[in-house]
Amino acid sequence: MWQRLSLRGRLNTLLALIMVLGLVINIARLLLDAAPRVMAEDQSVIRLARGFVETLVSGLSEARDPEARLEQIVEGLKQLRHVSITRDPAPGSASAATAPPDVSGEPQQVPEWFVALIYPEKTTVSVPIGVNGQSLGSLVITSHPNDEIAEIWDGIVDQIEIGSAIAVALFLITMTVVSRALAPIEGLTDAMTGIEAGRYDTRVRPSGSPELATICRKLNHLASVLGTAVEEKRQLAERVVSLQDVERKEIARDLHDEFGPYLFALRAHTSALTRLADTPEPDLEALRKHIGAMSDQVNALQQFNRRVLERLRPAGLAELGLSDALAALMRLWRETHPGVVIETSISPSLGARGETAELTIYRIIQEALTNVFRHAGATHVDVRVEPAASFAAGTAGTEAIMVRVRDNGAGLPADHKQGFGMLGMHERVLALGGTMTVASTNQGVTVEATVPCGIQPSQLFQPA
Repeated sequence: MWQRLSLRGRLNTLLALIMVLGLVINIARLLLDAAPRVMAEDQSVIRLARGFVETLVSGLSEARDPEARLEQIVEGLKQLRHVSITRDPAPGSASAATAPPDVSGEPQQVPEWFVALIYPEKTTVSVPIGVNGQSLGSLVITSHPNDEIAEIWDGIVDQIEIGSAIAVALFLITMTVVSRALAPIEGLTDAMTGIEAGRYDTRVRPSGSPELATICRKLNHLASVLGTAVEEKRQLAERVVSLQDVERKEIARDLHDEFGPYLFALRAHTSALTRLADTPEPDLEALRKHIGAMSDQVNALQQFNRRVLERLRPAGLAELGLSDALAALMRLWRETHPGVVIETSISPSLGARGETAELTIYRIIQEALTNVFRHAGATHVDVRVEPAASFAAGTAGTEAIMVRVRDNGAGLPADHKQGFGMLGMHERVLALGGTMTVASTNQGVTVEATVPCGIQPSQLFQPA
């Protein structure tokens, strides 16, 4: 049952139990002190009454009629409170024993069980009386601490009533304070429900204790970050789809512009060869001309096909590995641009990278070098691939590789807009959970990217 209670219910129940326990402990203390108090009062009354009786009866020897004087004394002592004094005559005496005072007629204010609990037996003391060697019996002193018991009982009742009233008042006050203090939790719960449902614009007003107010602010910040991340993911997905469409259109255009004419020419040469073959005496020179032209066109188609495949998937990356594939790429650029110095530094301690990370690294360097040789007019290019010094990814323990391509060209113009190539690389790095920056000065451009390792293609663009 305790597990089913809310936090407010648990606090209120705990406070109520503490207050009830405090009240019970206080009443138990009064009960434990009651018997010693009654006993002390009883002994004090008996002691005083005995001394008083002994003083009164000490003068009986001087009285003319000791018996009558003793009866007067006993009659007078009946007016005392908290104690009763009766005469117990000597054996053989004609005097009758006095009956104890009847207290049954007094209003009963204290429960009998309470009296039996703290005062189970009455205290009785007998004081012998003798005059001139003659025994007149004895005076029996019996204690009746009814007033003391009633006072203790009234104190306990008052304690219960006042303590209960104070406990109820404190409980109501504390319950109100607890309810107000925990009120922000309901707002936090509603906000979390809204965020879980995808309403990332949900906000909760910071209120309550400083701790709860801090949690409210953190939750608002978390909702804002989640909303931004989801929106960026949506935009990223749109841009990826757009870039894929652009790439498909470029490939379709290249196929149309390159493959189409060559295929048309091959068909024309095939038709010509067919006609020549149908003649009684084919012209061998014409045959050789058509066959040579067809061979050149097939070679051109093979080169174009190789370029398309290179765009879709770098040749040799899977077979040779990242380092050898990058070395082949650098060698190609050095051959085509002998006037540009290309320095390459590839760390041997890159560790396990994964197919997706290797392809991304290769594409970043390929696209960056393409831009350098197209636009920068640089004479020196520095390419570095090494483990990232520090990287915080969404998955604990994720390693990353830092890629940097720096040139000494003229830099980017002020109104420069990234082309589809670099934009595609930027989106791809972001999709992997990495970062990419392009910094331009009048001394050149630096492209720097941090690529997480171990990401599989199936992990990209998972539905939210």
